[in-house]
Amino acid sequence: MPAVRPTVPPRIDETATTRTQLLQRATVCGGAVVGGGIVWGLSQLSFAAPSDEQDARVFKLVLALEHVKAAFYEQALARAGLNGELRDFARTVAQHEKSHVAFLEQALGGATESTPRPDFGDALKDVDAFSAAAVKLEDLAVATYNGQAVNLTTASLTAAARVVSVEARHAAWIRSILGEVPATEPTDAPASEDETRARLRDFGVDVG
Repeated sequence: MPAVRPTVPPRIDETATTRTQLLQRATVCGGAVVGGGIVWGLSQLSFAAPSDEQDARVFKLVLALEHVKAAFYEQALARAGLNGELRDFARTVAQHEKSHVAFLEQALGGATESTPRPDFGDALKDVDAFSAAAVKLEDLAVATYNGQAVNLTTASLTAAARVVSVEARHAAWIRSILGEVPATEPTDAPASEDETRARLRDFGVDVG
């Protein structure tokens, strides 16, 4: 298997709302976010020594998650009846997730498995269902990247930190739209590989 050679994810050009611009300009330290997963969640996780092979395993897991998220927002824009800032959120995040997919596919050198094509059904039946599902998916993304941080080599960890900081902003943004407190706890609980796969099955998605 070719070595994973992470690069910075491509930037997305888009027409953004004022809130989007503020979020994109925020200075959130990705390393600190991932580091929180390392410091606060070791006892919950099992992990192997970092290596190119382990990088590839981790990136395949998060690639499957990013495919699911990209499909979720694509379907939401077509089916969930979104408007206003919720639609702006979904459109912006959909482009981010596509960028993350492209970055991970590039890092894996084309060594990717079949792409999950879920149908989210009732999770997109209306605005409220979409909002609840979006919160869960964004939280899962942060937890998954944090949980897998301990498995990555330094170079891949640095690249992943650039992604997880954006995922954290997504989670904060959707809560802000809903009038919820964006961050209620000082740290985030990481998710193991098995936990990520189990949570995706709650959406009817089996990534193997």
